[in-house]
Amino acid sequence: MSNKYQFFCVPNTARKAFTYLNMSSPTFAEEKQALLLQGLEVEDDVIYASSAEDAVDKFRSNYVYHLEEYNASTNIFYTLLHAFRWLKAKLAGKS
Repeated sequence: MSNKYQFFCVPNTARKAFTYLNMSSPTFAEEKQALLLQGLEVEDDVIYASSAEDAVDKFRSNYVYHLEEYNASTNIFYTLLHAFRWLKAKLAGKS
């Protein structure tokens, strides 16, 4: 049985300072809000894993990044999404 895990990172730590929540927890929404209020950011997409350890391994392997790169190379939606993210980052850096 797989559980869904959502990962949160401290900004500008290159994914090294992170925590995660099991999305099936009855307190998930409250815990997520608390993490966001502390300045952490949602990182990547949901990870499906059989255990928390498996989820952390998948997160550390950065497999979601590789999936996004594959999708970007084969699907116009993801290409546009990456272009938008790049432009948003550039504009934010200039203000």
